[in-house]
Amino acid sequence: MADEESVKPNTDETLEGSSSDEGSDHGDGGENDETVKSFKDLGVTEVLCEACDQLGWKSPTKIQIEAIPVALQGKDVIGLAETGSGKTGAFALPILQSLLASPQRLHTLVLTPTRELAFQISEQFEALGSSIGVKCAVIVGGIDMMSQSLVLAKKPHVVIATPGRLIDHLENTKGFSLRALKFLVMDEADRILNMDFETEVDKILKVIPRERRTFLFSATMTKKVQKLERAALKDPVKCAVSTKYSTVDKLQQYYIFIPSKYKDCYLVSILNELAGNSFIIFCSTCNTAQRVALLLRNLGITAIPLHGQMSQNKRLGALNKFKSKSRSVLLATDVASRGLDIPHVDCVINYDIPTHSKDYIHRVGRTARAGRSGKSITFVTQYDVELFQRIETLIGKKLPAFPTQEEEVMMLVERVSEAQRFAKIEMKEQGDKRKRPKRGDGDDDDTEQATGVRKKVKGGGGGAGGGKKRGGGAWRGGR
Repeated sequence: MADEESVKPNTDETLEGSSSDEGSDHGDGGENDETVKSFKDLGVTEVLCEACDQLGWKSPTKIQIEAIPVALQGKDVIGLAETGSGKTGAFALPILQSLLASPQRLHTLVLTPTRELAFQISEQFEALGSSIGVKCAVIVGGIDMMSQSLVLAKKPHVVIATPGRLIDHLENTKGFSLRALKFLVMDEADRILNMDFETEVDKILKVIPRERRTFLFSATMTKKVQKLERAALKDPVKCAVSTKYSTVDKLQQYYIFIPSKYKDCYLVSILNELAGNSFIIFCSTCNTAQRVALLLRNLGITAIPLHGQMSQNKRLGALNKFKSKSRSVLLATDVASRGLDIPHVDCVINYDIPTHSKDYIHRVGRTARAGRSGKSITFVTQYDVELFQRIETLIGKKLPAFPTQEEEVMMLVERVSEAQRFAKIEMKEQGDKRKRPKRGDGDDDDTEQATGVRKKVKGGGGGAGGGKKRGGGAWRGGR
């Protein structure tokens, strides 16, 4: 879709390539409407309806039914919807339709809080727009500025960016400006502002045209988001799908009350009990995520970390390994709790309870997506009771306890404490490696070689029992 280019004939390859990721966001959202609507009924043009069809989006989700007609009428939109509800499609389709009507370069800017979400939105734009030749650029930190400048010089139609890196380019990249911008989208706006990108967002608003259309999508309406709405939107139409904080009905939520020193033992026990499922385990710090990943690997469980201290390539690599099911356990910090659509997550474990209750909803929203069922288990230690009560108040229900056999868990203590010891040694070695000058790009975060000590833990196959008599007794110390 270069400037005067007409619509190209449909090419399936691009659509095929991305459909697996994002189509899953779209269950039969229309089924709750009295009449099941199609994308065509919402006013979506034929060529984009075909693209939706090829992505396997049978009918629009609730937020799409609400937001797309309003957006096509040329109004600003505030979309409030729970995670996994198809928000990306709700803003991507109207934008692509506008782009079809009047093709232009640097037409749309999408701001997102995390790098992974930026790549995911880009995949969805490219999948929906493959038949009309839409070009996207993802501008995020952790990737070489120079190569990004070259991509921007080609003037893509859609720029998907995290606020900090976009400012870098606006200030330092010659010839790059957003003066002709027609659409601004802020996805997960509450999170963008929570991560204190307020000053960056203010700077961006100053350099883009006032005469533009703005879409603001958020799972929660906070005071900061309301302030942003007043500053950036003109007579917006609010499309709210669920006003109460809600988690999906098909999600079975549990908690386990455990002493904090036995957290690792309970984790290994649950992974054994539910073996064969795929898990995302949420930790509060990068360090914990890395340590628990090493611990699990020492016990023969295929685990992979995803956190902010990893390079961007490793983060994408970790995500792809988990998506392709070559790893069954993903250890993540809250970097992964927002917006990521991984269709096959069977169980979410909150190893560390989230300090913000709203983050709980986003974390457990990684499972039970698009009509599927899923489990979530939250670890509550003696230090977390108050936080847990806040979560129960927020979601308006009392959670049942997850059944566990304490005797069986205690049988794991020796093996787990030995694996903990090895994990600590490896963490120390990795720390030393980072201090030493690098020889090549040693992929510390996920190689089978990184766990050379696993052989030292007898029977590293994840089953209970076994293990040496060394290091016995309970592991002391909280985390």
